[in-house]
Amino acid sequence: MPVEITWWGHATSTVEDSNIRVLFDPLFARRLAHLRRRRGALPPPVAWRADLTLVSHLHADHLHVPSLARLAPGTRVLVPRGAPRAVPGLRRLTHLDLDEVVPGDETSVGDLRVRVVSARHDGRRLPFGPHRSPALGYVLEGEARTYFAGDTGLFDTMAEEVGPVDVALLPVGGWGPHLGEGHLDAERAAQALAGLAPRSAVPVHYGTYWPIGMDGVRPHEFHAPGDDFVRHAAALAPQVDVHRLGHGESVRLEVAR
Repeated sequence: MPVEITWWGHATSTVEDSNIRVLFDPLFARRLAHLRRRRGALPPPVAWRADLTLVSHLHADHLHVPSLARLAPGTRVLVPRGAPRAVPGLRRLTHLDLDEVVPGDETSVGDLRVRVVSARHDGRRLPFGPHRSPALGYVLEGEARTYFAGDTGLFDTMAEEVGPVDVALLPVGGWGPHLGEGHLDAERAAQALAGLAPRSAVPVHYGTYWPIGMDGVRPHEFHAPGDDFVRHAAALAPQVDVHRLGHGESVRLEVAR
């Protein structure tokens, strides 16, 4: 059975595997604080449908309470441990089945197993954030083994912790003219790809949101990361098939173990 991956923009993605539909980091807003969606239509209601939703960390462009509120009653949602304390709005989403997780946790939905892995990123809710929560990545193990990195910097034990995977969804950019610590740009994402050595990769977390009034400030940081990742991946990990999707586009991958 093929595995289908859809990129809705920014980090928001859907993976369908083993008849389970998994939604990552849902963000269905046209505007978020000082950010405005500059490319791609808002994800349609079909994007809200999920059997399982996985949230990588507490930053508002990854844990967006109004977007989570659109999920159907009973949807299971995994969030970093401490999220309900740090983000009180989560506690009002009583229609969701919320579970707090940390790296090393595992769970299953149907025939799909989910492993929680670590990320190198500030997991606090910003701009305030006295309550610390871990930043997470996730590995889905079903017909394929799919790694969703969330937001992360490159770290030495990434490939060891993630383990063998068939597909990697990697962040290759951000939403501003400069990437701070704990992020992958296109070249570092390609270095991560070389270490992970999956069969296929999909770049995410770029070319969607940009600060209002900053259109002319380093615009290549908005437009270029997807193409740059394809170029760097071809040099550093030529054995990997890179699928650069447009907003709302999907790719179906046949995975032979």
